[in-house]
Amino acid sequence: MLGGFDDWDRTLAVMDELRRRMGFHLEEQDGMSPDWGASLYGEAGSWPRVNVSDTGQSLVFEADVPGLRDKHIEVSIRQDTLTLSGERKRPDFTGYAVHRQERRAIKFSRSFALPCPIDPEKARANVRDGVLTITLEKAPEAQPKRIAVVSQ
Repeated sequence: MLGGFDDWDRTLAVMDELRRRMGFHLEEQDGMSPDWGASLYGEAGSWPRVNVSDTGQSLVFEADVPGLRDKHIEVSIRQDTLTLSGERKRPDFTGYAVHRQERRAIKFSRSFALPCPIDPEKARANVRDGVLTITLEKAPEAQPKRIAVVSQ
């Protein structure tokens, strides 16, 4: 049992320090850590992080791919599945010593089931400032239809 406010203050201080340290380690492991096998915020295959939005006329995928260029990324559509894959290779460290390496080489592949039919001929993908943007135009039958309302 706690003896007074001093004990309570010490307990809170210890808990705060524990929370701070755990937060640091959780943030450090949020990614493709070979030591953990899977990220604490998703499976090991959940890189890159992706946002998906529906504009009505198209599906837009935005993926964070820092340091990757178009030649490092492959985007493919097969039936109703979009697949992103690629690789960031380890830099050549010949001629100098590395003191810290946090950006590891990574090979990735993520697939997404498409929620509606799309027109693969109108698919576009570009990478800019570390963000891969893929725009998939919906097939005409999947696009929203506007129905005119008439007063009688």
